[in-house]
Amino acid sequence: MRILLVEPRFEHGVITYKERNSPFSKIYTNPSITLPMVAAVTPGNHQIRIVNENYEDLNLNDDYDLVGISVLTMTALRAYELADLFREKGVTVVLGGYHVSALPEEAKQHADSVVIGEAEETWPMAIKDFEKGELKPFYRSSRPELNHLPWPRRDLYYSFIAGAVQAARGCPVGCDFCPTSRLLGRRLRKRPIKEVVEELKATPNKVIVFRDASLTADPNYSKALFKAMKGLNKRWIANGNINVLCRDDEFLRLAKESGCVQWFIGLESLSKETLKNIHKTTNVGIVEKYGECIKKLHRYGMAVFGGLIFGFDEDTPDVFETTYEALEEWQIDAAEFNILTPYPGTTIYERFEREGRILTKDWSKYSQAHVVFQPKSMSVEELLDGYSWISKRFYSFYGCIKRILNHLGYSGKWGYSPSSLSIAATNMALRSYYMRERRRIEKEKHIS
Repeated sequence: MRILLVEPRFEHGVITYKERNSPFSKIYTNPSITLPMVAAVTPGNHQIRIVNENYEDLNLNDDYDLVGISVLTMTALRAYELADLFREKGVTVVLGGYHVSALPEEAKQHADSVVIGEAEETWPMAIKDFEKGELKPFYRSSRPELNHLPWPRRDLYYSFIAGAVQAARGCPVGCDFCPTSRLLGRRLRKRPIKEVVEELKATPNKVIVFRDASLTADPNYSKALFKAMKGLNKRWIANGNINVLCRDDEFLRLAKESGCVQWFIGLESLSKETLKNIHKTTNVGIVEKYGECIKKLHRYGMAVFGGLIFGFDEDTPDVFETTYEALEEWQIDAAEFNILTPYPGTTIYERFEREGRILTKDWSKYSQAHVVFQPKSMSVEELLDGYSWISKRFYSFYGCIKRILNHLGYSGKWGYSPSSLSIAATNMALRSYYMRERRRIEKEKHIS
């Protein structure tokens, strides 16, 4: 049987299908293991192909027996378009991923079957049922334990400079705006450390991105993992919560010794009230120490990439300037600026829906760069203008060069290193992305 697995193209994002030939397309990457894992758990001896539309063209005329499409909210319309085209040709289509797990009935209008949740248990069932001619309309995951997972089929996937590995699933924090804990649960399910290390050894990439929601969720587990990773000669990047990173020097030392070069930290907001209201509990007691924590990470030679979100109910138009000044004072290495996006399946989406504040369900605009809801303490225009202002100010050419040089100074590596390449690529790729988004915003203003 010939099986095609597809990641639909992004219309919005740092690297989209339109930027596939840019100098940053292979350097600035966030490699996924979703479809390589689906391929790995596919039972039987089938011919499998994975196509990521952001990096290669999809030929709709190729012959397949079954097509599986992984769907994010911002790729949903493209995913549905592809699904409809394949079904018109008589090809069976199965949809899975975050978006369809939140809205399975919507997805079923475009698919023969919908996989809800994780695929390790449900996808093999769907394959066997399909072969018997008994494909069910829905398959729902029971959140499997992670012992003895097969390794992702990296041989089928686009080749990036960085590789991806996952040590655990789930997120105990449960922020109102984040779909992760809804899809993967709030209980942290951990892989045996020995199995993670064996996969790391077998992964050819020297730079690894951990695909965990947070590698600080269980500090003792992570410390044991770091000790086991020492000597692998890998450089790695991961998500982490600032409360653990700020207080635990042993954690930082072990992380650095095992090869950590960068942490992505969801700072989200500088307002304690906001953090309480969105249930970002890890940040509430430490928001006043953000700058101190960032400088501490720098002393250990690790870069900090901070995530900020604008548009919370407490945010007024002055939030952008206040945030910019703080980021400059902290000498953060990079920052991701996002407009609050109420993804289906999240607590904040359900609240905004009840309050009548959802402005559009054009899923292509759920990219964290559009305003798709009615803000409470500023207008739509003020939110867009502030987002444009801070991205332009922070990612000026001078600002990017200053951060790159600052990183070279505290890392002590005045030359090529995975960390310096990562910081340089991150800053220049985000500069390009936000310039593109500002042009789009101005164009849309002119049209309206």
